[in-house]
Amino acid sequence: MKILVLGSGAREHAIILSLRSEADDHEIFAAPGNAGIAQDATLVDLDQLDGAAIAAFANERGVDLVVVGPEAPLVAGVADVLRERGIPVFGPGRAAAQLEGSKAFAKRIMDAAGVPTGRAVRASTQAEVEAAFDDLGAPHVVKADGLAAGKGVIVTTDRAEALAHAEHYLPAGPVLIEEFLTGPEVSLFFLSDGDTVRALSPAQDFKRALDGDGGPNTGGMGAYSPLPWLADDFGSVEAFVAEVTDTVALPVVRQLDAEGTPFIGLLYAGLILTPAGVRVIEFNARFGDPETQVVLPRLRTPLSRLLLAAASGTLEDEPQPEFSSDVAITVVLASEGYPEAPQTGRMIEGLADAASVDGVSVVHAATGAPDAPGGSLVATGGRVLNVVATGSDFADARARAYEAIGRISLDGAHYRHDIAARVAE
Repeated sequence: MKILVLGSGAREHAIILSLRSEADDHEIFAAPGNAGIAQDATLVDLDQLDGAAIAAFANERGVDLVVVGPEAPLVAGVADVLRERGIPVFGPGRAAAQLEGSKAFAKRIMDAAGVPTGRAVRASTQAEVEAAFDDLGAPHVVKADGLAAGKGVIVTTDRAEALAHAEHYLPAGPVLIEEFLTGPEVSLFFLSDGDTVRALSPAQDFKRALDGDGGPNTGGMGAYSPLPWLADDFGSVEAFVAEVTDTVALPVVRQLDAEGTPFIGLLYAGLILTPAGVRVIEFNARFGDPETQVVLPRLRTPLSRLLLAAASGTLEDEPQPEFSSDVAITVVLASEGYPEAPQTGRMIEGLADAASVDGVSVVHAATGAPDAPGGSLVATGGRVLNVVATGSDFADARARAYEAIGRISLDGAHYRHDIAARVAE
């Protein structure tokens, strides 16, 4: 199969590595990719927001499936252009992608579908923001309505800080003030062909920059899967997945279909387990990062088969995906200054040594080629690498991951030391 993956981060590299692990010898293209992805796919110089150029390339090269990784091309309608030209694509069209592109749209869909979520107030002015603070109380949860690269949310008891966050985003449009919900968070992915859904394995990510959930919010500093502690409240992980499928994923997919905007792609449900039950925090319209890096290494069912079935409307013919009993964790190596002001251009050493650790793979998020041939790769962004480790249990996987990341050298880099520590204990 010829597959084109759009994107340039660790999520896309993880997707490509999963495709590479299959028995079938796929021809894989990536646009634009990164230096690490270049080792596992053919890089293509395409603007991932240019649907016409992507479609022309896909037709010219006989691409069987396009997989859209990031949210920006989805919200820009790239999938619509490809579908109009008869090219199978895994990723929702512009209208359905508003589940991620607009928090207000997502709340409306959840209300119409009867999906459990927290209260929310849409505010367009400072006065409306303050009135919502008074109504919902502290802690204050403020979300930018549109895409904000994972940095549009603040949760704080400091009213002035919350108001300043709202005022930062108000010039671009309304913000959402939401009810504060408490409890452990879970990420659960669903493949959808617009009618049928198939759940993947739950994962949990770590959003704060520092150990002990300290420091600022980030795009994610690590993750692990599966979540054995779900059995404490739900009897089994399978029971939890079944409940969320019935009360969240299927109602949302059916509501979108009824509105003439079928969701074809990856529905990411960001969930919180409150004392009153499961509630939806947010939806994304694509694979999550860094959760994808720990979910896909455990997937036994060929990923290409699932993605093509979703893109082709035949997901009902596919059984539930199967997963290994192994566990997986990922630890993110970030540049100095991330997330506020990441330093780039610094050399990365020790990648081969890290990858030689049993059960470890190094997934590239923001790496570039050196200036001189044969030189070391360089960091090109904030989250640079994901060290992914699988093992028979979490203690085993953590030991491998941290041994491997300790072999990598990037001046000033930092990472969390407590990823999956509690579940390992």
